[in-house]
Amino acid sequence: MEYVSLGCSGLKVSRLCMGTMTFGDQADERESIRMVERCLDEGINFYDTADMYNTGVSEEILGRALQGKRDEVVVATKVSADNTAPATLREHCEASLRRLQTDYIDLYQVHWPIRNESIPDAFATLMDLQAEGKIRAIGISNHGVQDLGEVVPTGAPIVSNQLHYNLVSRAIEAEIVPLCQENGMDVIAYMPMLQGLLVGLYDSPEQVPPFRARTRHFSPSRAEASRHGQPGAEKELFESLAAIRGIADDLGVPMVGVALAWVAAKPFVSTVLVGSRKVAQLTANLQAAADATAAFTPDVVAALDAATEDLRVALGNNPDYWQSGEDCRVR
Repeated sequence: MEYVSLGCSGLKVSRLCMGTMTFGDQADERESIRMVERCLDEGINFYDTADMYNTGVSEEILGRALQGKRDEVVVATKVSADNTAPATLREHCEASLRRLQTDYIDLYQVHWPIRNESIPDAFATLMDLQAEGKIRAIGISNHGVQDLGEVVPTGAPIVSNQLHYNLVSRAIEAEIVPLCQENGMDVIAYMPMLQGLLVGLYDSPEQVPPFRARTRHFSPSRAEASRHGQPGAEKELFESLAAIRGIADDLGVPMVGVALAWVAAKPFVSTVLVGSRKVAQLTANLQAAADATAAFTPDVVAALDAATEDLRVALGNNPDYWQSGEDCRVR
């Protein structure tokens, strides 16, 4: 396993990070702990959770899974934006510490941009918590250009921005990534497989379940719960998926491995979140990523970039793949 520095935090993190959103919901406690053990065996030292994941149950399970191993790992969690008033933020930090059974959080992230509380007060409180040793580093998640323009002036030493990024969701490349780099923030990439689209399960839009067809990649007619109001880019999407599958076949590795390895190959990405519901699924994905990484060359990365370029252009620079216009959650 390769390890990199996370921004200027001094934290050394594995290139793959275990995402724990499924813990306590799609994965019961026994399976969740087995997945943590599997990741530890593979050299993964980075674990990401949030106070809102299954109302704190994910943090509780992760805390139990890491007992006796705390000094060996880097733990990241998140606080909801609506809980960032100074006193409330402190309460939620303390609650996360209790659930995680630790006296410090390595990376404490603001989960979504703050809209209803004072941004300067929130980040001043985060810096106080850092000075007190309760958190080691400050991060953000889902922050766009406008959002970054509001948090950077606080002077907080923000080391990372956790963002939705994968082969068929490349909007952050145009504006957000350069701004993160300018301000010393690494990207932590989540949803690298886009809910199974990049695993190779679907050959046409009609095969995609409605729950997974709510993004701007699809026509809004595909899902009753669709909120984006855009025409979709189904032709470009499935042409991209076919090209990615062809490249994976030529390399002799599973498509999911190519998807993970491509994100990890991007120099602005420090680590890639891998989440699973079962140990067997996790094991297969980790092996696929390792096989693809071993087969990757700069030419392969360039071929994958080219294969998804038309889709990138069609979807534009909006990093919110579920909503558009004034309803965008990432600005």
